[in-house]
Amino acid sequence: MKVMHIHFGTEGGAERFFVNLVNALHERGVEQRALIRPGRSWRKDLENSATIYEGVFRRISLSRFLLKWRMNRVLREFEPDVIMAWQLRASRFMPAHAKAFRISRLGDYPEHLGYYTNVETLVCITPDMAAKVRELGWKRDIEVIANFTRARPAPPVARADLQTPADAFVVVGMGRFVKRKGFAGLIRAVKEVENTYLWLVGDGPEREQLEQLTDELGLRGRVRFTGWQTNAYGFLSAGDAFVINSSHEPLGNVCFEGWGAGKPTIASRAEGPSWVMTDESDALMVDCGDDVGLAEAICRLRDDPALRERLSAGGHETLRTRFSEKAITDAYLDLFDRGVAKR
Repeated sequence: MKVMHIHFGTEGGAERFFVNLVNALHERGVEQRALIRPGRSWRKDLENSATIYEGVFRRISLSRFLLKWRMNRVLREFEPDVIMAWQLRASRFMPAHAKAFRISRLGDYPEHLGYYTNVETLVCITPDMAAKVRELGWKRDIEVIANFTRARPAPPVARADLQTPADAFVVVGMGRFVKRKGFAGLIRAVKEVENTYLWLVGDGPEREQLEQLTDELGLRGRVRFTGWQTNAYGFLSAGDAFVINSSHEPLGNVCFEGWGAGKPTIASRAEGPSWVMTDESDALMVDCGDDVGLAEAICRLRDDPALRERLSAGGHETLRTRFSEKAITDAYLDLFDRGVAKR
């Protein structure tokens, strides 16, 4: 099996899953090539699993036509069985008349289907997303395939390096700093929980506002902004709990990161977490935007070691039974085989 990936993403959970899947497919004997943006921090994590090309896709520019020429040249030489586009912009770049089976993976709800004209099958990461795509009028094939994580308990970073006491209760939040991720609400919740520190692992356009809020609430002494980290698992290992506070979260890798690192998880009842997680079994669930409920959940975890242990075990079992790397990789390989056979 030969697969050509097109991925014009930047930094975030979607990129972590892209790296994870490319590496998993490589280990299953799939020959791969990938077209990505230049300067990606995660390029090095792909180099042993795929031949990499770099290019910038702009809607109307000379570079777009040069990139398309380069892409066609690669396709003629490589002759892939499958072309897999990741998200909107890459899907727009999908060749119209390629001999390969053409699929696009959706990591979020599309507003319209105009990007997918040259796509045969859409991969949605939740059943709800698949239903919304049908409501938009998609008549071709849809597959529902979730994510998996390669998060494992890793050597913890030193708390002293983040000016955090050894006996503090540490909450970790991780992701791109945008409003829908709910980091502002998480900061407000932590203010109400004594002897609790917050590590925010990531970066993005809302960072300045989040730092300003931290100062306004007098929390600079208990909130740490680590910046974007290619090895986020060390921060998870050093923490005590993981929080997902998104108002909108389709099914990012973030839904599995805490479980993979062996940490109890608190999650908002956004789309993806609501499908993946079971309240009181493998996570504590709170309503979206409920700062008070979130603070209460953090207090429960801080004060109840047995609850932390039970939720961690439940999360591990959910990963094992529903979202294992083998199950998800098998689903992609089966899709590839069926698509190629149909052509």
